[in-house]
Amino acid sequence: MLYPVKPLLDTNGSRVQAHGGSVFYEDGTYYFYGENKEKTTGKDKIWTWGVRAYSSKDLLSWQDEGLIVPPDLENKKSLLHPYHYLDRPHIVRSYTTGKYVLWAKFSHKSEFCFAVLTADSFKGPYTLVKEYYKPFDAEVGDFDIHDFGKEGTYIYFADGKTGIIASRLTDDCTALTGEPRLYYKNRTVPYCREGVTVFEGKGNIYLLTSGMTGYVPNPSEVAMLSAPLGELRELGDPHIDDKSGASFQSQISCIFENRKTGTLVALADRWVPDLQLEREQHLRTLNAIAACCDPKHYHASMKDIMGITKLPMDCKKVNTSLSDYVILPVEWEGEKPVLRWKEGGYCVS
Repeated sequence: MLYPVKPLLDTNGSRVQAHGGSVFYEDGTYYFYGENKEKTTGKDKIWTWGVRAYSSKDLLSWQDEGLIVPPDLENKKSLLHPYHYLDRPHIVRSYTTGKYVLWAKFSHKSEFCFAVLTADSFKGPYTLVKEYYKPFDAEVGDFDIHDFGKEGTYIYFADGKTGIIASRLTDDCTALTGEPRLYYKNRTVPYCREGVTVFEGKGNIYLLTSGMTGYVPNPSEVAMLSAPLGELRELGDPHIDDKSGASFQSQISCIFENRKTGTLVALADRWVPDLQLEREQHLRTLNAIAACCDPKHYHASMKDIMGITKLPMDCKKVNTSLSDYVILPVEWEGEKPVLRWKEGGYCVS
């Protein structure tokens, strides 16, 4: 059985540290990789201690494969130094070169950029081939990369508060090419989109996003795309009977296929497990944030606005070494993917 919110432990009994993570499948093995937050206590400048990976044959037992991208401790100016804000690594393999290509985004001070690394095998070693990469001069934010087979590989990333940019990658998967498409334009914080996740199901393409509220969870939105750069049709919040009104108090980072059952699995971070708010509190918080960012169109009481200061909006001060995961199977209501809470866990076999 797989449980949605019990601490996920590796085969050594240690917490799995692969946050903002994704799953790569190859030769019968699932690789779960992401931000290694074991040293991110909120008490110093350490943000991410490299990229860590775990392997599993059954989605239940996860073996620690170590740091596939270790931190650069010698050079504080390096994007790979733990003081820089490495987030949401994604790995894709280029059909042209055979290389494994890892993208990561950075949001330290004024950087807001990508770094691109390549390797000859999934577990590395990875070599930095591009840094401070800002396609279209965008303020790079959360992103996802999806391989559409013959249609090519595409990237979807938040451009600050402007919207979600979608673009095709070059054949070697190390840069963007062609004209981009912009989705979710002109939205006010916290209703602009981040936490980008792209997946396929029922013969369709889906784009799932969260709002922008730091480590405070918020409602997700799922939309359908008519093509990799096609028209977007919003389908609403996929979380069904969610008493929190905030994505089961989590933020989805990827949706991948269970190859044994053919079902999709949603993987989400519960960044601050002790933060438990009710739906009404979340709604008031969202409105208060909007009132601070756009007082012309949104209004909130001073009590609600002051309440924001008590929440983990400043990500630099949060102990994410204790963050958990919410892992749930994707179900369907027609063409809409939905998630339902599984208190007693669920079978992955």
